Amino acid sequence: MKVSLTIDSEFKETKVKIETPKLSESVQELLEFIKGRETEFLVGKIGEMQHILKPEDIHYFHTEKEAVIAVTSTGSYRLKEKLYELEEILPSSKFIRLSKSVIANLYELNRFEASFNGTLCVYFKSGAKEYVSRTYVNHIKEALKMNRRKSE
Repeated sequence: MKVSLTIDSEFKETKVKIETPKLSESVQELLEFIKGRETEFLVGKIGEMQHILKPEDIHYFHTEKEAVIAVTSTGSYRLKEKLYELEEILPSSKFIRLSKSVIANLYELNRFEASFNGTLCVYFKSGAKEYVSRTYVNHIKEALKMNRRKSE
């Protein structure tokens, strides 16, 4: 991998350009790192009080009455962002979609169990639980490296 850096006071903003023949794991990790640096905090509200939230402190996001709620160990905060916007700005190496209405912090997951209908029930370190819809089961198994063959 070749890396070049150009510093010029004439530049108005920082621009990162990656040229690659294919999207390899190392390029994906680099993109995740850059994307993760951009989202240093989110603003959540409880009533009229606004709170600064670090993404790594958020256990999961879910929708509730057409609002997006960030759940942390200190409480639940209403965000202005939509789930699809959060999915775009948060690093996929740390946050994963569980269903149409939930995005979870992978580092806050504690355990899970299979449900009878093909879904997974995910338990967080906090004791909260959410369900992984069938659409996202394989995605979460890949993220948690559970799809390995038995011979490995």
